[in-house]
Amino acid sequence: MGIVGWIILGLLAGAIAKFLLPGRDPGGFIGTTLIGVAGAFIGGWISARWLDHPITKQFYDGATWAAAIGGSLVLLIIYRLLFGDSRR
Repeated sequence: MGIVGWIILGLLAGAIAKFLLPGRDPGGFIGTTLIGVAGAFIGGWISARWLDHPITKQFYDGATWAAAIGGSLVLLIIYRLLFGDSRR
């Protein structure tokens, strides 16, 4: 799976992460989308590096999707903690 595949996977993973973690994001749709792409890359890297599960070259591999969505969720939570509305 090439870089374009990871970007598409990241866009979808960001949308799924937003669905699983609803609420208001400081960056809106574009920020959440970029977090999804970054989360896909980071989740894939963590999976290959420390979890000893190399990412396959198939777009429809469940472990690849789980790593991408997990990375997106983690980054979305960190993003909300760092840049969330402090007036609540």
